[in-house]
Amino acid sequence: MRAIWKGAVSFGLVNVPIRLYSATENHDVQFRQVHREDGGRIKYQRVCNECGKQVAFDDIAKGYETEDGGMVVLDDSDFADLPSKTSKEIGVVKFVPADEIDPMWLDKSYYLEPDKSAAKPYVLLRDALESEKRMAIVTVSIRTRMTMAVLRVRDGVIVMQTMIWPDEIRKPDFTVLDEDQHATKAELDMAKLLIDQLAGDFEPDEYEDDYAIALKALVTAKVEGGEVQAPVTAAEESGEVVDLLAALAKSVEKAKAARGEKAS
Repeated sequence: MRAIWKGAVSFGLVNVPIRLYSATENHDVQFRQVHREDGGRIKYQRVCNECGKQVAFDDIAKGYETEDGGMVVLDDSDFADLPSKTSKEIGVVKFVPADEIDPMWLDKSYYLEPDKSAAKPYVLLRDALESEKRMAIVTVSIRTRMTMAVLRVRDGVIVMQTMIWPDEIRKPDFTVLDEDQHATKAELDMAKLLIDQLAGDFEPDEYEDDYAIALKALVTAKVEGGEVQAPVTAAEESGEVVDLLAALAKSVEKAKAARGEKAS
């Protein structure tokens, strides 16, 4: 794993230098959109729907669409006036009972690794959270925007999980559940019997993503069966010896043109 952020956990007068690592990774098979006939990748151009012209990346701004279809254009100077933080501190706000944090509030997970010189205060915080059965509510600035998060312990390591804001959780509004409906005692007894029959401990290794496994096997079979369309390069077609620096320079110019930038 590679650290994606460096900072320190601060609680009281204690400061614990740490490094942040993503705790999860995506194993989904990644696809590209290609031309069915020859396997060539599909390219997209940034075209303005008002003037029909291709727009360079430097000329693109952020726009907020109003309810009546109007557009408010914002530039860098507008965002410069917004509150932002670049602090490298994970500040503990309070320690709360672990069972008060609904899992729905939690978002992304990160591992916290202490510097070698900070192992002792790190272990102190870890052991205190475990023994008191509490989580630490913290504030942290990631990519200049402050967010709330919790610190908890998992497998002997402090994990930070960012939280979503209160107004980002939807309230369920299902009219079918508005009526005063409750299960009968006989129904509850039968449900309890079924639950008891299927009761057990959660073992993550008992589950696997059968779709991803089958999809990877399908791709592997096609590769091993020779169903791979090799890209055609101009150098191979011409048979000429191409100067490396000239080829690199040409590639740079083509990349700029594809992004709508002016050639140098």
